[in-house]
Amino acid sequence: MLASDADWAWPAALRDIFRPRGVDLLVAGSTRDFVNVIANKRIYATIIDMDSPRYNGLATIRIIRSEYPLMPCLLLKNRPNKALLDEALRLGVFSVIDKPVDMGILREQLDRLFVKRYGSNIFAR
Repeated sequence: MLASDADWAWPAALRDIFRPRGVDLLVAGSTRDFVNVIANKRIYATIIDMDSPRYNGLATIRIIRSEYPLMPCLLLKNRPNKALLDEALRLGVFSVIDKPVDMGILREQLDRLFVKRYGSNIFAR
């Protein structure tokens, strides 16, 4: 799993979900990091914080889509607007999750993603 870095406790919270399931979490601090990690590691999904000042989230998705069109992506956004939701739909984003992130909702979306894409219930309760 690949997630965006953040200035808040986001990576630590994700590790609390992933570690008990044996899922490795890699954290990327820039668009270039996302592309480099995806190119060099087996990544099953990405989680991108659209509010990060370190990179442009939609540009990151566009770049990922150009190289890895089937890579499942989840987006996090504080109060997503219609334009963002429309663009996320156009780019084939799996889910847009409102911030602050409810970890139960995130886990449900990860479960849906992994069952649908990989036939795995690793995130089921």
